[in-house]
Amino acid sequence: MSDNDVSYTIEEVASLLKVSKLTVYDLIKKNELPSYRVGRQMRVDMKDLEEYKNRKKTGGSIRVPVSKQSIPEIQPKSFVISGQDLALDLLAKQLEKGETELRPLRVYSGSLNSLISMYNNQCDLVSLHLFDGDTGTYNIPYVKKILTGFPFIVINFLSRWAGLYVKNGNPKNIKGWADLNREDVKIINRERGSGARILLDEQLRVHGIKSSEVNGYYREETSHLTIASAIAGEKADIGIGIEKAAKIVGVEFIPLIKERYDLVLIKREENKDIIQQIKDILSSGEMKKDIHLMGDYDITETGKVMYETF
Repeated sequence: MSDNDVSYTIEEVASLLKVSKLTVYDLIKKNELPSYRVGRQMRVDMKDLEEYKNRKKTGGSIRVPVSKQSIPEIQPKSFVISGQDLALDLLAKQLEKGETELRPLRVYSGSLNSLISMYNNQCDLVSLHLFDGDTGTYNIPYVKKILTGFPFIVINFLSRWAGLYVKNGNPKNIKGWADLNREDVKIINRERGSGARILLDEQLRVHGIKSSEVNGYYREETSHLTIASAIAGEKADIGIGIEKAAKIVGVEFIPLIKERYDLVLIKREENKDIIQQIKDILSSGEMKKDIHLMGDYDITETGKVMYETF
């Protein structure tokens, strides 16, 4: 195989450049690093990566030089969607089929980390499920604080049950948040910046439990599925996550809170059409049917504008 035939995944490019995946997506979004899609995965050719590195070394232009013969008449606009729920793939698919020429790029980052990335102009749409213990509400308090100074819109995507994963049969008779600091109970946590981690930390604060009192607080996994799998593998007694992952893995689930899973976009002149397209997609019978068929999702408010600044 020649060097011209070698390509990298986004994860491999991030590792080679020693940067985050979001930084790589930002380079692609700005057309500084050419990429293409193979199925659901984005790829970058070795030669394009080397050309990018050489341009940076020589201080040359970081824009990708392209000939007229190499570009189509309409260039798809890269559109970075940050979030982990599988239903976001349905939205990305619908956006790609829409009238607005878009190339959706998926970043599987946690809610708080995604929102901070949006503030830093590294993604175009973020999905959130961030619980605020002071108000007992989701998302809006965080968006107001982090996107201060930006006009934004928050649209409901779906709602779902969050709670605790426990071993089948619930042998330790775990009932809720108050059991988290029991000496005979060990938890496994989500990574910092994820919505599930925020939910846990807020519930600990509300219930007056110190993180140092929680056995296993610093042991982390990076998705609902890996948390549920850790419980199934008897690596811990409690995990925090959503109902769907419990059913996929086959562990018992204790529902504790109905969380709202919203989409956030910064309002700019250039993305008015995209925002309207997303509203239309979420309000369509086709999208609601597709989400409903995935199971364990409440679509009562799907497409509803929950908050908007002007």
